[in-house]
Amino acid sequence: MSTYSSLLKTPGVARIIAAQLTARFPFGMLSLAFLLHIERVHHSYTAAGLVLGAMSIGQAIAGPMTSRLMGVLGMRLVLWVSLVLCATGVAAIGLFVMPVELTMAIAFVAGVCTPPIQPAVRTIYPKMVNSRQLTPLFSLDASAQEIIWIAGPVVITFVSTQIGTVEGILMAVAIMLLGGAWFIASPEVGRVRIPRSKRRFGVVLTRPPVLLATVVGFLLIGACAAVEAGVVANFGQGSPLGGVVLAIWSMGSLVGGLLFGHIPIGPWATARRMLIVFAGIALSVFTLWSWWGLSLTLLISGFGIAPALAVLFAIVSASVKFSDTAEAYGWVGTGQLIGAALGSALAGFLIDGFGAVGAFYAAGAFALVGFVVAALAHGVHPDLRGRDASPIPDTEPVPVQPS
Repeated sequence: MSTYSSLLKTPGVARIIAAQLTARFPFGMLSLAFLLHIERVHHSYTAAGLVLGAMSIGQAIAGPMTSRLMGVLGMRLVLWVSLVLCATGVAAIGLFVMPVELTMAIAFVAGVCTPPIQPAVRTIYPKMVNSRQLTPLFSLDASAQEIIWIAGPVVITFVSTQIGTVEGILMAVAIMLLGGAWFIASPEVGRVRIPRSKRRFGVVLTRPPVLLATVVGFLLIGACAAVEAGVVANFGQGSPLGGVVLAIWSMGSLVGGLLFGHIPIGPWATARRMLIVFAGIALSVFTLWSWWGLSLTLLISGFGIAPALAVLFAIVSASVKFSDTAEAYGWVGTGQLIGAALGSALAGFLIDGFGAVGAFYAAGAFALVGFVVAALAHGVHPDLRGRDASPIPDTEPVPVQPS
């Protein structure tokens, strides 16, 4: 733990982690908030899954583009504009009762305007710490973000079930605006300038580690989205147990990230972590009847989530030039968001057709394929044992005067 304590003593690190976690906290609430709100309004988990899918697809399309725009227009301008537009769209979904198709359209626009906070902060990190501290910082960040998934489900489930789903959505909007303003105003955001990339848009995705991180992230988050929907459906809207189980699941991820964050990253690191995720989800199919049994099996699954994400962040950072890091993380985010969209939508259909267990079958399939992909791709997985995860420096031709 001394590694993490020394990291937090580095100037600015604790502040930027806290600011970006607050700014992203609402996105740990919105999936459940929309699921509960749309199901209450339209009496259909399928409709709720379609709205969540529309927002996630919008986020997926925008991710690489808004991330790349930060190198052209500057981080603060892109973040401010997207923050205001996204908050407006989310508030409209909560305040107005609309047909499912119109709600999906607004959710899509809100998704397109999601502030690219995650790519921004992952681009800032290498400029805040030395190369030896970077991999532990990615692990600390991946673990700390589980606070979003520990507190978020509990808070939004309580507010939405005990007060109202509209109030839950508006609370998420208020936190989004306050947290986003704090992050954007942070000195580090103004201090770090992302160089304009000289490569064509999308070329960074051809690098095998970036593609691997994008595909595995898609499958991992698809599994998580399906589990989230399945847990809510399993316990019903009126019970707070769903939020408690999801919080315990995220606690497992937090603990796993802190325990395994210092382990050197080898070629099989991602595959091992995905196997843990799959094993826990597979066991969960047999424990749906008991909240404590489901909590235990999901706790096991959670031990692999933050460690897997930390590895994905590290192999991307170590494989691209600094000017390409924001776009690369944008693509990884896009993969995760497409996974969230498909995982939520597929889980919604299966819940309506087969009950909550259908969502866990979908989640298990996502996680199993994620393990297989990571195992088959171990040959292109960067071996960071004895190496740092800093981005490749951007270099320019140096003119030489003739003697």
